[in-house]
Amino acid sequence: KKQQRSSVYHINNTFNTPFSLFAQVFGLSSVAQVVLGKGLTGQYLSINLAFGIGVTLGIHASGGISGGHLNAAITIMEWALGKLDWRHLSAYLIGQFVGSFLAAATVFALYYDSLYDYTGGNFTVTGPTATALIFATYPSPSISLPGAFFTEFTATVMLILGVQVIHDERNNAALKGTQPLITGILVLGIGLGMGMNTGYAINPSRDLPPRIFTAIAGWGTEVFTAGKYWWWIPVIAPILGCFSGSLIYKLLIDFHNEPEEEIEKKTEQTDVETS
Repeated sequence: KKQQRSSVYHINNTFNTPFSLFAQVFGLSSVAQVVLGKGLTGQYLSINLAFGIGVTLGIHASGGISGGHLNAAITIMEWALGKLDWRHLSAYLIGQFVGSFLAAATVFALYYDSLYDYTGGNFTVTGPTATALIFATYPSPSISLPGAFFTEFTATVMLILGVQVIHDERNNAALKGTQPLITGILVLGIGLGMGMNTGYAINPSRDLPPRIFTAIAGWGTEVFTAGKYWWWIPVIAPILGCFSGSLIYKLLIDFHNEPEEEIEKKTEQTDVETS
């Protein structure tokens, strides 16, 4: 009954929209502050910290509802592996994309006056006053598309490996209640080490909805053609990275874990000895 009630609750009450918006606003607004403040009101580190904080709070907010589904690549992976049915998949993806889109709109409204002052009303994707990068990721001019793809792929492999380590009860999972914080630190670490090339999207729902918003809000279709049509890489590479990271974890760690029955026996034996 509890499981049935939980499933109904997930479908009827979660489109994850408020939680995705909550998490994304922290990150996007930090980029806006760095760009529009011309480096005087923040640096690259502040962007990484803000995204880490946003992820931490987003998982805290949504953990009891959806298990913290804020990343479309991970949601799609879990559905493909049979851990989610299509109803949950649809609900979570809709919530993630709508929330991310609304987060972009929120940051746009929050910084509209500064955006207008910074650009003179001419919203551009490239150039000295480019501001599209506030909302979506764009590759460094020095990096090739294969290099950009490999960067996003590798960063997402690191993400899914970290997420599985944090939550694997058969291995050495993080203490209950600390998982959101450690996941935020994981995202911070990825940004600090692998953010230069592409801006570490590592999540289709973090990148595509704000990109669509910018196309509507005045930046035009160049948001999809810039960077040699870069836009599809933050969508596809994280999904493939999730599957690859999950396979790596399964082969190198999960297959070598003790069976759950053995863990339960040891736990029961420990409880008896303690008593």
